Amino acid sequence: MDNKLDIAKLIDHTLLKPDATETDIRRLCDEARRYGFFSVCVHPSFIKTARKTLSGTDIKLTTVIGFPFGMTLTRVKIYEAIEAVLMGTDELDMVINLGDVKANNQDAVKKEISDLVTATPEVVHKIIIETHYLSDDEKIKTSLAVMEAGAEFIKTSTGFVPTLRDAVIEDVKMIKAATEGKIGIKAAGGIRTLKDVLNFVEAGATRIGTSSGVEIISELLKMNSERK
Repeated sequence: MDNKLDIAKLIDHTLLKPDATETDIRRLCDEARRYGFFSVCVHPSFIKTARKTLSGTDIKLTTVIGFPFGMTLTRVKIYEAIEAVLMGTDELDMVINLGDVKANNQDAVKKEISDLVTATPEVVHKIIIETHYLSDDEKIKTSLAVMEAGAEFIKTSTGFVPTLRDAVIEDVKMIKAATEGKIGIKAAGGIRTLKDVLNFVEAGATRIGTSSGVEIISELLKMNSERK
């Protein structure tokens, strides 16, 4: 995988800063159009702006649910998800309730995901398990719960964890091994370079969440130009 199109089609071009404006979102969508990213990922309040700006393209629209902590009520997450779908979202990145994971209540984790999937069957569901807070055993159990609940992707992180630890290659490898490659894996959190992307793809990631997509593709184009 070494061409612009292949790399770009792995990327959810992301802007989830709390001070983002509509102007920022329109620029994000214009960049996605220019570089051919798979999707843009925005807060729910920007769905309408992003949908309008992406009109006439095949770029998917992703929004976040229960973001960034995942501790809202399940019925609130489901309401948020349904509203997002009605406004035109194609994919949902939902944060799980980490309290249930830490309490070893995987039945509750699985039910919340299953209820969300059932309520919004027409879209893709990427479930954020926030690996930074989990033990290896919890990562494996939670990944299996996500898969068994019917989601299409496991996502490693919100990227908002207040630590220096970003997405980790070993976590992606562990998730892929535990799920036997039967579910998509979205790596996110601190992925800023072409090397990062290639390393995570090699480890098993099938989607990349990053706010550095333009820089990554620019790096690729520069590298290809220097080879000629």
